[in-house]
Amino acid sequence: MRVIYMGTPDFSVLPLRRIAERHEVVLAVTQPDKPKGRGYKMLPTPVKECAQSLGIEVYQPEKINDEAVIEYLRSFEADIIVVAAYGKKLPVSILEMPKYKCINIHASLLPRYRGAAPINRAIMNGDKTGGVTIMNMAEGMDTGDIILQRSFDISTMTAGEYHDRLSEVGSDAVLEAMELIESGRACPVKQNDDEATHAAKITKEECLVEFDMNATAAYNKIRGLSPVPCAYIVLNGKRIKIVECELSCDEGEPGKVLCADKNGIKIAFVGGSIVLKRIRPEGSGEMTAWAYVLGHEAEFR
Repeated sequence: MRVIYMGTPDFSVLPLRRIAERHEVVLAVTQPDKPKGRGYKMLPTPVKECAQSLGIEVYQPEKINDEAVIEYLRSFEADIIVVAAYGKKLPVSILEMPKYKCINIHASLLPRYRGAAPINRAIMNGDKTGGVTIMNMAEGMDTGDIILQRSFDISTMTAGEYHDRLSEVGSDAVLEAMELIESGRACPVKQNDDEATHAAKITKEECLVEFDMNATAAYNKIRGLSPVPCAYIVLNGKRIKIVECELSCDEGEPGKVLCADKNGIKIAFVGGSIVLKRIRPEGSGEMTAWAYVLGHEAEFR
């Protein structure tokens, strides 16, 4: 099939590579380059870098609903448009444009977790099972009919690990869905709106982990925000981001450091404790919790 691919972040790269192996990707549409880092250097999106390495034409419109943009997309006469975390809502004129319309790789088992942060929310909520949905795109946010879904265990994953697994599974799933669509064997199923949940964008305020939280809830929150944007605690007046941790059944007064050794910094929460393994102290790079203890011995005596 002739494919227009629309995506922006790392999540979208592997599906693009896999689709390009089997189909003719005539255009990759991605967000405009943005300044990043301390020097605010203009950097290409991951999809742009991937597309250029594959020799695929790249298009980065500022406004996807401009008539000139729509006509340019139409000129490619694509059979299908595949979308994976593009980052902007598509107008109906694009959704209805290609022969097989638009399909989307969504990082949840719809109708659960419609919205901006399905990966984080699933882990933060302590879900045992997660997965990917390939769906027909509609005007509403993630409301289109489901073509197929693939699920797997996420009970011990961080958001970063879940993200990477979703990209892999989504790559296989979208190729399967495209085959079903092209052969006329796809049987899309409507979503049950009564079962829908919303995955709101993560706010800075949510990243704080208070010591009066239940230990399991704190553990899930930390996993769900790792490696970015990263949950943090305030310990001895210092803000410390938590990259990796473990859950412990040891109890104590919430906020008390139960021990600090080579195994990590164990801090009491409600109904249990959290062992900090890898952290990112404010103003410092990532390190082991033990390395932090050695540099702040007076605080842990």
